[in-house]
Amino acid sequence: MAIRVQAEDFDVGAELAALSDGNTAVGGVASFVGLVRDVAGGDAVSAMTLEHYPGMTERQLAAIEAEARTRWPLDAVLIIHRHGRLLPGDRIVLAACASAHRAAAFEACWFLMDWLKTKAPFWKREETADGDRWVSAKEEDEAAADRWHTRTP
Repeated sequence: MAIRVQAEDFDVGAELAALSDGNTAVGGVASFVGLVRDVAGGDAVSAMTLEHYPGMTERQLAAIEAEARTRWPLDAVLIIHRHGRLLPGDRIVLAACASAHRAAAFEACWFLMDWLKTKAPFWKREETADGDRWVSAKEEDEAAADRWHTRTP
């Protein structure tokens, strides 16, 4: 298990290389990198600040990772989530899954992102020309996460 919550940026290539380094049973690594957009809801966004509760956040990410491992045969899982003030184009999150088979890696990575988006305890505030605003949960994100309650591989 590799879970990190950090302010610092990360090197995607180095992180993915380390995920399967020396494990020749891995047949594929699927990953997702989330970035800060410069537009949200039609408004220009100059920055986004992510807040979290240390300890609680890591425990919840570990629970999400453990759930993925119960559903798919994974050799390795990596979740890196940043906090603090980020600018458009900055990396926010990296989720990666290594497995002997690509289908398990793809599905588990998709699951991780759906559940991270809705169940990870991060609070996001966008900076716009009209002032700061908190980002609310979106119905489509909840619907995406809900599909995993009835779906198994």
